[in-house]
Amino acid sequence: MFTNVLSAAVVALGAAQLAAAQTSTLCNPLKTSCPPDPAVGGTTVKIDFTQGANDFFTVADGTTLAYDPSKGAVFAIKKQGDAPTITSKKYIFFGRVEVVAQASVGVGIVTSAVLQSDDLDEIDWEWLGGDNKEVQTNYFSKGDTSTYNRGGFSGVGTPNAQFHTYTIDWTPQALNWMIDGTVVRTLNYGDASGGASYPQTPMQVKLGTWAAGAPDQPAGTIQWAGGSTDFSQAPFNAYFQSLTITDYCNGVSGAGQYVYGDHSGTYKSIKVVGGSDSSNTSSSSSASSSSVSSSTKTTASTSSTSTSTSSSAASTTSSTSSSTLSAPTALSVSNSTINTNTSTTASSAPTTSSPSSSTGPHSAAGTLSVSVANVALVGAAIFAYLSL
Repeated sequence: MFTNVLSAAVVALGAAQLAAAQTSTLCNPLKTSCPPDPAVGGTTVKIDFTQGANDFFTVADGTTLAYDPSKGAVFAIKKQGDAPTITSKKYIFFGRVEVVAQASVGVGIVTSAVLQSDDLDEIDWEWLGGDNKEVQTNYFSKGDTSTYNRGGFSGVGTPNAQFHTYTIDWTPQALNWMIDGTVVRTLNYGDASGGASYPQTPMQVKLGTWAAGAPDQPAGTIQWAGGSTDFSQAPFNAYFQSLTITDYCNGVSGAGQYVYGDHSGTYKSIKVVGGSDSSNTSSSSSASSSSVSSSTKTTASTSSTSTSTSSSAASTTSSTSSSTLSAPTALSVSNSTINTNTSTTASSAPTTSSPSSSTGPHSAAGTLSVSVANVALVGAAIFAYLSL
């Protein structure tokens, strides 16, 4: 039994190190004044990676992508230190993000589809290359890594061998993770510390892969990732075939920018600024998008995979029951559809996070020392064991 407790502690520790690596920002609006976030706006953006590179994204330093005519964008880890990553140049303020992906194989290899805000709110899909039966879901609020009880596993058939459609539908009331159209996990606003720990600020979309099992990673991260990566088996390829993004704009039409009105980091403090954008009127056709209710029937289970390290931790549940919340109803926006595929490579426009192979949202930077990791590991194990 102690071995099981210790394993749970390792999972929690791995999540801690992963979170520390993934949460980075060039300007945190909770601490200082930052430039406005450009909005995707009331549109549905459809990106077909089988058609080639796309200027909707900023490509991280050191990232070189190939494009397969049937599988789409190829995120290849060819050697230790590779961490191909792309980040959207624009933000959504609540919305729906749907990605068709096939995760990479390879022990210790992590494939990620992440939403992240300037103040470090975060919503995650993450696939481990050594696990061909499950996908991990997680969320963070304001970069808080004091507790790690928010993660979960959801079953999915051979995610490293075939494509599936993974969807995040995010409103002020609830956050739904969906696989092939079925809700597998729901986080209600009120269940996240009464909303205080609920992700609720404008977010970019980030896609990428990195080697959590590399020899330069902390021991806890390598254990969480399933073991050490054998780079002699490279390349490790993940495929993103297509991406569909709808910006709900917090129910406000004509969104051009999102501005933090104060340092609270609540959705009520975010100002939606109107403005014209040429991408909102070009090559458009009608499309519809609707948010998923928190009462949607869940047919796939989600189990908690992390150990709480604080009695005051924000709780996450897989419940899909409706609850009365203080957040107002978000409006689904379906003004137009845009195809932004281009034959050119993504520009180097600045972004709130441009990770290199050693730092950033999809590279496990060694921000936690091994000694701190061991203390956290042992502490979590002892706490859990004494609680039996």
